[in-house]
Amino acid sequence: MRVRYIGIDAPEMDERWGEAAKEANRSLVEGKRVRLERDVSETDRFGRWLRYVYVDGLMVNAELPRLGLARARPYPPDVKHQAILDRMESEARQARRGIWTQ
Repeated sequence: MRVRYIGIDAPEMDERWGEAAKEANRSLVEGKRVRLERDVSETDRFGRWLRYVYVDGLMVNAELPRLGLARARPYPPDVKHQAILDRMESEARQARRGIWTQ
């Protein structure tokens, strides 16, 4: 089953920063045991599981915006941790990391 990270929107592969976001995600999760947390919805309109993803206690959904490699985007009703995601995006914006370097 494919997983869609709740609360964030990363650049597509054909967009600037898309490859960097993919590689950061890969380094965070590939080959590691992950814990998935559901919010309200089970799946999105494409049938992907909607989840918060954790590796060793780190929420990947928050780490990608913190690195400046995704935008925090609320998708109600799945907004349980949106304040955290928004804070991580704000931190990246202030530090001008990743997509916020311009």
